[in-house]
Amino acid sequence: MHCCGGKNKKIEDASETSIDVKKLDPILDKYRNLSGSLITILQEAQELYGYLPMKILRYVADQTNTKAAKVYGVATFYTQFRLKPVGEYLIMLCQGTACHVNGAKAVESAICEELGIQEGETTEDHLFSLNNVACLGCCSLSPVMMINGETYGNLTPAKAKEIIKEIRNKHEESKGA
Repeated sequence: MHCCGGKNKKIEDASETSIDVKKLDPILDKYRNLSGSLITILQEAQELYGYLPMKILRYVADQTNTKAAKVYGVATFYTQFRLKPVGEYLIMLCQGTACHVNGAKAVESAICEELGIQEGETTEDHLFSLNNVACLGCCSLSPVMMINGETYGNLTPAKAKEIIKEIRNKHEESKGA
């Protein structure tokens, strides 16, 4: 099990101590005897916990008699899997060719400046996370980002900042209501 918490690494993040691995048991029971079900188990685990903490990866390895290195390898190979919790609003910024040539990097810089984070990070208040993605399939709207399933196209740095401010304001209003 050294790949997921070897000698020189923290075995478990402090935030992982409260994770109840037993919540995963019904999912593991459902797929226990189905070969090739590791990706499905990880998808359902991520849906359950919001991300794949190392504690869960180790538990999946133990319960499925799979080498921890394989479980970790699958979780890190596929971009759909997250090893860190994400914010309430997940910003997926397209970095595909059309978006790239139409200014996605400038939009990324503006988002980072507005949120005070870098790509792959989450704001301290856990409200926003920023992830670059290879393509959102909306090339005619480039540059484009998706936030919790809603697409925002023809972005400029100023427009991206304004969208984030609007979402933040709506969030604050809903908390106060």
